[in-house]
Amino acid sequence: MTAIENDVHRIDPLGPDDILHYKELACEIYQLFSDEHTLRFLPHKKLSSLTAARNWLSAAFLNFHSGRNQVYLIRAKTNRALLGVIDLIPPAVAKEHYHLPYYPFFIEFYLKGTATGKALMSTLLPQVVGHLQSKGILELAAVANRHNIAAGKVLQRSGFIPEGPFDRYQDIYRCSA
Repeated sequence: MTAIENDVHRIDPLGPDDILHYKELACEIYQLFSDEHTLRFLPHKKLSSLTAARNWLSAAFLNFHSGRNQVYLIRAKTNRALLGVIDLIPPAVAKEHYHLPYYPFFIEFYLKGTATGKALMSTLLPQVVGHLQSKGILELAAVANRHNIAAGKVLQRSGFIPEGPFDRYQDIYRCSA
């Protein structure tokens, strides 16, 4: 994916240039995935240390190079501060984790607590979906904790349709071109 941007935000795929800023990026990843507000509905995603963040980032680089998934960084254009992450999970990887009738690409997104409530994902996610569809990724899915009303609204505003329960805690949403 090429960069997607608006006046104040930019989404870039994690790539080789990010290795040059590995230490700084690992710190930002740790801040994101240890943020209580970010993980309110996803406590199992919490990173407990900077070492865990480095491991997460290393895995993201390896997964990208092996075609397992692609991480995108949401940054402020003014100071390049990391505001969030989008993870695109291909069908083959989804099959390893979920038991479904069919397997689209899954999309996950995480925002820093300081970036929530500002319509950031309501603005950016439709652009991401449109970009992915223009690249031939026509079937997308996402899961959201059913108590995370904001995430459900963002998904629906971005063209995802709720399809019902995914598991005990989450609902599945699908989007087709």
